Amino acid sequence: MDTIFASKPIKRLKRLLTSGNLWLYVLSLINASGKLYAYEIDKQIEKEFFFKPDKIMIYLVLYKLENEGLMTSEFEKRRKYYKITEKGVQTLNLAREYFHILSNKL
Repeated sequence: MDTIFASKPIKRLKRLLTSGNLWLYVLSLINASGKLYAYEIDKQIEKEFFFKPDKIMIYLVLYKLENEGLMTSEFEKRRKYYKITEKGVQTLNLAREYFHILSNKL
């Protein structure tokens, strides 16, 4: 069974669905938690979604999501916490709906 999941097409699919769409995992975790700080996000992704993204990628995604208005950030003591915005929730829900439709077609 493991050899099936080790094929090149499956590896490409996993890469594109994980690191290639890291923003989905970040928004989902922040939505579920209410707020998270960056250092916590990679641990949560590994625990919940079974892959470990590069730290720098998380920071790039956080920067982009905040610039797109999908989340906000604020400092509490020495940590910068991220919270999802209403636009972020709507975008996450649309992505979930898209994946649901796509999975039913596959």
